[in-house]
Amino acid sequence: MTSFPGAIVLGLENAIGLTVVRELGEHGVPVHGVARNAHSVGAASRYCTQSLLRPPGPAALWLPEMIARTGAGAVLAVSESDLLELADLPPTIGDCHILVPRPDRLAKVIDKFCTLDIAEKAGLRVPQTWQPQPGEDFAARVAAMRYPLVAKWANPPAVLQILEQAGLEWLKTEYIRTPQALTALLDRYAPIGRWPLIQQYCEGVGLGQMLYMDEGRATLRFQHRRLHEWPPEGGVSTLCRAEPTERHGEQMALSEQLLRALDWDGQAMVEYRYEPDSGRYWLMEVNGRFWGSLPLARHCGAHFAWEAYRRTVLGQRDLAPPPRDDLRARYMVPETKRLMRLWITPGRIGDPFFKRRPIRDLIDYVLGFFDPAARYYVLTLSDPRPWVRDMTQMLRKAVRREKR
Repeated sequence: MTSFPGAIVLGLENAIGLTVVRELGEHGVPVHGVARNAHSVGAASRYCTQSLLRPPGPAALWLPEMIARTGAGAVLAVSESDLLELADLPPTIGDCHILVPRPDRLAKVIDKFCTLDIAEKAGLRVPQTWQPQPGEDFAARVAAMRYPLVAKWANPPAVLQILEQAGLEWLKTEYIRTPQALTALLDRYAPIGRWPLIQQYCEGVGLGQMLYMDEGRATLRFQHRRLHEWPPEGGVSTLCRAEPTERHGEQMALSEQLLRALDWDGQAMVEYRYEPDSGRYWLMEVNGRFWGSLPLARHCGAHFAWEAYRRTVLGQRDLAPPPRDDLRARYMVPETKRLMRLWITPGRIGDPFFKRRPIRDLIDYVLGFFDPAARYYVLTLSDPRPWVRDMTQMLRKAVRREKR
């Protein structure tokens, strides 16, 4: 039996939370999972010692009692909303460590414009970016921007309720090709006096560099390249591969420098668009929570949740062992939806710059099942029940849609 204190994990609803549960459980940490739904995929894992339904109300009302009852030594969270809520709590409750960023640090990475400003001062290449403000000369700005452009909200949690009250849809990303299209977007949001961040469109492939920072130095590093996303033009990574450690070394050093400039502690992914032909790296954002492609990192031995736990709870100071860099990971449900979108409804792809390769993607999809380097976000032979639950819920949803 392990003598490690348990860990409370908030958020078992997706593959990220499932991965955190598996990672800690494989290292012998008893995991008390807190889910909003009794049928959450992470709750089915053999490594989830106890599955608890999330009590109503803010965490400050029920978490201290849960910590006392479970004897947990750490609390980890998956969603940005939970990070924001837990960040307002003390860093420790009794002997339990709240393993989330402090509010001032979290605020800097959630605000994309703030992150880009700090990054540019730290020597990173950032795309031309404009945050519209009331009273500005929009016409001059529209004329000065380098098209095409991408619009995305700098701080989504701060604007979601405002958009809902105004009857406006929250769009994660919009693509803008002309000054006329930008003017129309600005007019759309004028009634609420809030506008998304307007950013130069950067070509290339998605590159994520993940680091665990402890007192200004990286104790664990991993990097991957995004191959597919859902939706196809950008979103959740559905197929990704590890990048060899000898590649992008100078950029990894810049990523570490950026996280030091942000005074960051804990795990983070620095996201880039990388242009292989020119060798340029364009910073997109810093993701200060556990990210969508965390299953690939786990399969490769880059255990970021365990790194946070062992360094903080157990006081271990040695560097983490170097991870593998020869695997790829597939998120099969959205990867299948992506293929269907490419074949059946290509007109719904929002990015006008996305290049369709339906035949090539179909062949790669089939051959991927025979790839010895392929791993999966949810399915593992050592812990199959989450996959069974995921498939069962997907079939139930399909049946409900048919009955409508």
